[in-house]
Amino acid sequence: MKLLKVLCFLFCAQLSYTQSLDSKDRLSESVFYFIRHAEKDRSNPENKNPELNQQGKIRALNWLYFFREIPLEKIYSTNYNRTIQTVKQIAEEKNITISYYSPEKIDVENFKKQNKSMSILVVGHSNTTPELVNLIIGEKKFEKMDDNDNSSMFVIRELAGEITVEHIITKY
Repeated sequence: MKLLKVLCFLFCAQLSYTQSLDSKDRLSESVFYFIRHAEKDRSNPENKNPELNQQGKIRALNWLYFFREIPLEKIYSTNYNRTIQTVKQIAEEKNITISYYSPEKIDVENFKKQNKSMSILVVGHSNTTPELVNLIIGEKKFEKMDDNDNSSMFVIRELAGEITVEHIITKY
């Protein structure tokens, strides 16, 4: 009889634990921050992979300060000097290896699944950033960014299957 009570107790404890994991999973939030690279050096129009100019370096430093108190688990960047330089200091400070992605080859459903319940930062370009945001939210809400817009940020939050998106223009 004692063995039966112990087994019943263990069964109930396991069931309760499993249900609590399920509810935690449903309540865990995914937060995706999308930014465009900082200002690039435009002195040589032939250069397809320019570095950041002085203003871009200042903006990259401002992004570092902005994300300092935001917990991030992954950082994604296209493999260009200007995007890498935009997030390099953030990655170093948070001890995160930058993961490189190709906007034209990204599998959005797999990307969302891999980053579920995580807080991530994605840096891209004036055309790829809003396009990727649109793909993730499942609607064409944002157009290509103006070529001088290096201060916009898109924040996608997903909680319990509900997705919200904000377009924020930062002050720096």
